Amino acid sequence: MSSDSPHNLTRRRFLSNFAFASTALATGVGSWVVRPDWANAAAGAIKVGIATDLTGPMGYAGNADANVAKMVLKQINDAGGLLGRPLELYIEDTASNEAVAVGNVRKLIQRDKVDLVLGGITSSMRNAIKDVIVARGKTLYIYPQLYEGKECTPNLFCTGPTPAKQCDEFIPWLIKNGGKKFALPSANYVWPHTLNVYARKVIEANGGEVVLEEYYPLDQIDFSSTVNRIISNKVDVVFNTVIPPGVGPFFKQLYEAGFLKNGGRLACVYYDENTLGINQPAEIEGLASCLDYFKAVAKTDPVSAKIQAEYDKAYPGNFLFAAGSAATGTYRGLKLWEAAVKEAGKIDRDGVATAMDHAKITDGPGGPAEMVPGKRHCKMNMYTAVAKNGSYEIIARSNGLVDPKEC
Repeated sequence: MSSDSPHNLTRRRFLSNFAFASTALATGVGSWVVRPDWANAAAGAIKVGIATDLTGPMGYAGNADANVAKMVLKQINDAGGLLGRPLELYIEDTASNEAVAVGNVRKLIQRDKVDLVLGGITSSMRNAIKDVIVARGKTLYIYPQLYEGKECTPNLFCTGPTPAKQCDEFIPWLIKNGGKKFALPSANYVWPHTLNVYARKVIEANGGEVVLEEYYPLDQIDFSSTVNRIISNKVDVVFNTVIPPGVGPFFKQLYEAGFLKNGGRLACVYYDENTLGINQPAEIEGLASCLDYFKAVAKTDPVSAKIQAEYDKAYPGNFLFAAGSAATGTYRGLKLWEAAVKEAGKIDRDGVATAMDHAKITDGPGGPAEMVPGKRHCKMNMYTAVAKNGSYEIIARSNGLVDPKEC
């Protein structure tokens, strides 16, 4: 992988990516504050904290999320701010490391006194930082990533897909377009374990069977024994939850063993345009995913096309606007929060949380979205897409906004 890879971000390059009509200040290792030109307004700034992986194996996703936050806050500030006040953006690097993340998120709460924290990519990261934010920090928290569900913490709102949205229609499609024998190779942390429980129920309810379910260390890169078992068991569908850095070597080893050539189907519900580049196109040809947005949506949806074009213009390069990295959940979360603040007419946590409980947006990536009252989860459109020659083609979409079926 070249030095321009999303996994090799430098501090210098990150700062150079601030396409923001404002001042970006480094305030310590892994800390930045972005202020609009009029941040000295008499009313005082509203402070938004972003806690995401700018470095580490998930840096390709975290940098995209930070870019989206910069873009959305610029839009709001250019329109006059929120409640007549400017928005300041505070960014902390969670570094794909929970121990580092807890200390850095504590800075957002105690030092910077932000009014909102948005971020976290893996569920293990969310679980590590949420108490610092919502319990000890008494601050509103938006988690933007697709995840395993069952997060029902007060004052924590989820704006990405849940298992019901990613499995209920997708798995029957996989059985019809792949086969009935499933393998569930998985990273060993909370998201794969919990998602697989749900996926197994849907697989079996639709006449399929799970012939292999295994869990590996997050840094494992040799999957030869797993690949051998997949081939020898004549698996039809590999429903993958291995994550970077292991996922690239795993898919490559499957390809070299002839899994695709012999008619096997790859599936991975976090795979998007950011992750397509991890492997050569031939190694993941036909890989199916189910997400709330793919770039191909912009071909037929003018709102998505506008958002996509604005992001691509502001942030050209490797950190793509994509759903699996939570870029869409970040956009959606900030716009729902904006709507909630406007309704509440104030920025205190209880008032905003009450309004956030039923917040709606008509324009967003992939279409409109709305919080399900009392559930702190979001309804949205869902799309099934298949990788062809290094790009995604959409082959199915939901009939309306899909309920998360959570909390």
